[in-house]
This record gives sequence, structure tokens and C-alpha cells, in this order.
Amino acid sequence: MIRKVVQAGDPRLRKVSKPVGKIDKKIKLLIADLKETLRAHRNPEGVGLAAPQIGKNLRVFVMLDGKELKTVVNPEIISVTKGKSKDKEDEALEGCLSVPDYYGPLTRGETVKIKYLNEDEKEIIETFRNFPAQIVQHEIDHLNGFLFIDRLLEQKRPLYQIKDGEAEEVDFI
Repeated sequence: MIRKVVQAGDPRLRKVSKPVGKIDKKIKLLIADLKETLRAHRNPEGVGLAAPQIGKNLRVFVMLDGKELKTVVNPEIISVTKGKSKDKEDEALEGCLSVPDYYGPLTRGETVKIKYLNEDEKEIIETFRNFPAQIVQHEIDHLNGFLFIDRLLEQKRPLYQIKDGEAEEVDFI
């Protein structure tokens, strides 16, 4: 079922999510809802969606990894490597379905290695690089009660709002 995406200001986005005990029918339905909601989101288009964003404080997210829609349950970060610093012109603006129309140039680790369960309860250890690594770090932040705007504030980076197709720097919301 397509769910409504919880928006910034909702206290559920600020809670640390609980680990999933067992991937039972209820969790499989949650995963199906996450996938369907992410696929349906077009404006803006999403690349990842965490359970807290549909009001469920459980450690589950789905993400696009290339063309594959991947399910991540109970992720644990093993390591993060910092990449070479990018020129401002090369930086991608990070956004969030829970903070629509706002973006910012975040610096994240270039690679992230995590241990997690897939939806078949198989333990996986995987390293993500570049854009998929950014997605993983963003979604794990959601599971820990953080939004990308928190990271922008930490890094003293600007926040932009898209209005009429143009990015305009704004004060933090």
C-alpha cells in the first residue's frame, strides 16, 4: 500500500528506531509498503525510504542501488571512508522526501561498509560506494532520528529551496 510520507516537524522522525526482532508477515508488509511508496514517489523522485518516514520506528529501509530495489533491515555500520574533497561544482545536492523542495551540499563518506539482514533474513556484509553510499548513510540517519538538514548544520553548509525550478539559499527550517 502506498503510504503518506511523514514530513519534517513530525516527532516520529526524531526517534531512534527499534531493531526488528524477526522478519515476519507484519515486517514483510512494511517492506512491501516501503517499496510501493518509494516507487510511487515522483515529485520529487526518491532513491531511498526509511520506515520512520511512513510512521514506523523500526530499523528498516529500502533503496535503489542501480536498478535494484534493495531492502536493508537492522543495518550496522562497520566502516566509513572519507573520500577526496570535492569541488563545490562537483557536489550533488542531497534532499529528502520528508523535507520536499529543500536541498543541500552534504559531505558524506565515499564508501560505507554495513552488516544487515535482507528480507529473507540472510545476513549480508556489503560495501557501498559513491552515490549508493550517500543513500545508505542518509537512510541510517533516519533510523537514528537525524535529518539531512541536521548534517548541513553540523557542516555549516547552506540550505537551498527549489522555487519555480530555481535553487535559492534560505534560512534553516
